[in-house]
Amino acid sequence: MKQAVFFGAATALITPMHPDGTLHLREMRKLVEWQIRQGIHALVVCGTTGECAALSREEHLRAIACVVEQAAGRVPVIAGSGSNDTAFSVVTSKEAASIGADALMSVTPYYNKTTQEGLIRHFFTIAEAAGLPMIVYNVPSRTGMDISLETCQRLAEHPLITGIKEASGDMAKALRIIDRCGENLPVYSGNDEIAAPILSIGGKGVVSVVSNLLPGPMSDLCRSGLEGDMESCRKMQLHLLRLIDGLFAQVNPIPVKKAMELAGWQTGPCRMPLTEPSQEVQRLLEREMERLGIPLKKVGGRENA
Repeated sequence: MKQAVFFGAATALITPMHPDGTLHLREMRKLVEWQIRQGIHALVVCGTTGECAALSREEHLRAIACVVEQAAGRVPVIAGSGSNDTAFSVVTSKEAASIGADALMSVTPYYNKTTQEGLIRHFFTIAEAAGLPMIVYNVPSRTGMDISLETCQRLAEHPLITGIKEASGDMAKALRIIDRCGENLPVYSGNDEIAAPILSIGGKGVVSVVSNLLPGPMSDLCRSGLEGDMESCRKMQLHLLRLIDGLFAQVNPIPVKKAMELAGWQTGPCRMPLTEPSQEVQRLLEREMERLGIPLKKVGGRENA
């Protein structure tokens, strides 16, 4: 039986930036410290929510190093190192290992895509080169690739592939992965809105966007589910659902960076081609944050409400 990288809630961290678009590592350190103090179980750096596709290689490594140093071994740090170029992923993954990351998260190849056999070779090659536990990331809505059930079974056989972030939204598929692979391929929800259902069928946690804003509640949701208190887990899921909907009303991470800014964090802008959220989405975020008791900070000389 393999050891899971984490159990519970892992935050897919935003990447704070200065107004000019450069990395705001001091704010990143503050965010990491706050996340840990609020009880988060793991941190994912340079994933989709961290705008990895728009970071240079140097920025990518600086962000990973910043999170590793600030976390200081208190929670696992999982480095996003996926690419549609296997050789580039190998280089990035080996560098993440040398910096001190505890594990990797590797997305399926995108644009050029591949066959299922190509997927297996891609993930095996990266894991073996870096020598770190790897969580594979299945998000067909972004990549155009879906990891088949049969491929999951093959991946589960590799000692370094220790989980799958399943973000297809297909509950039946998640159930079948758990049935076929068991403890050899822990399943993490890649969708905040179905974290509780995934936990109810044997999932090990969630890689969460909303936990940037609410690490404590998402950690509590997962803890309840893992301890078998599904009534508390269900209630928390429903309590957060409308905010989750708001955070995905436009392309991630556009809404979550705005929500964090509204909560007083110095998030900075998203990098182009991502833009500011619409006024409608901002009003939705303000309304849901107010409902959940999240204080809204002054922006532009006015109190957001």
